[in-house]
Amino acid sequence: MLIAGILLAITVITLSIAHYTYRTCFYSPQDRMEDPYSTLEGEQYDQVSDLIRKCTAITEKMPFCWVKITSFDHINLYGRYYHKVDGAPLIILFHGYRSCALRDCSGGFVLAHRFGFNVLAVDQRAHGRSGGTTITFGILERYDCLYWAKYAAQHLCNGAPILLSGLSMGAATVLMAAELPLPKEVVGILADCPYSSPKDIIKKVCKDRKIPPILAYPFVFLGARLFGHFDLNASSAVKSIPHAKVPILLYHGEDDRFVPCEMSQLIYTANTKNCFLHTFPVAGHGLCYMADPLRYEKVTYDFLKDIPELANRLKNDRDFFFDNSLR
Repeated sequence: MLIAGILLAITVITLSIAHYTYRTCFYSPQDRMEDPYSTLEGEQYDQVSDLIRKCTAITEKMPFCWVKITSFDHINLYGRYYHKVDGAPLIILFHGYRSCALRDCSGGFVLAHRFGFNVLAVDQRAHGRSGGTTITFGILERYDCLYWAKYAAQHLCNGAPILLSGLSMGAATVLMAAELPLPKEVVGILADCPYSSPKDIIKKVCKDRKIPPILAYPFVFLGARLFGHFDLNASSAVKSIPHAKVPILLYHGEDDRFVPCEMSQLIYTANTKNCFLHTFPVAGHGLCYMADPLRYEKVTYDFLKDIPELANRLKNDRDFFFDNSLR
């Protein structure tokens, strides 16, 4: 009887901790409110907050229409479609963890607008207008990415090439999607400050919070499995990249204090044939474009012009790209 009581107590404690980790790490309430003009705190963000808000304002004021798809697990997903030119390439933008498209995708929108692309900026599951209450760090979002790419190929592109682009968790999402059967219209992937795997970033955050990862991660994994109904180890950028069939451009700030730059190094070394990595010495997390817009635009342009499907579709007025207008 005593042993049974002890086992029951251990079970209750284990489940309680696992549920707490699920609520803390993965749960997103239906009544969530995301302010696109709020920025993260800290001196790295204070220096460029005005630039971020400027890009957000540009994105918000441009005309768009809402588009909707249904995920493989029957969640309604929404995105903002910005049409610039008939027949232009399309870039699909994916934002980061507990953020929103209007903020995280605004820099990508400005860049895409300069290059003459149409843009689809999506609300990831459990964010913004999209449904769902569980964030899965890219594990299920990679299938959402696949569904968005298929939808775009069928309804938005009319044969035009597609780029997948993401920031932070969005970057990890598009990289994990690289191993899936993407439509032939997808010709490249842009990934800004991705983490190497959900496990790696969770362990890193545990260390930052002075929580021993070896003790915490099993509870986080269990919480995801029992209450989020997904396997944190099911995929990762490092596992997926060797199977990528399109070129990939990685950007990472060398002063990234949230997702270490070394994570992009790990991703790059997993497929040096198809990957190109550019690091930015003074940039914090997600701030490469804001830290050095001229270099960021040049790196992106040089990458895109080497993709045959895009070579004759890019604007060639380089002064227009590199006018430093973000400053």
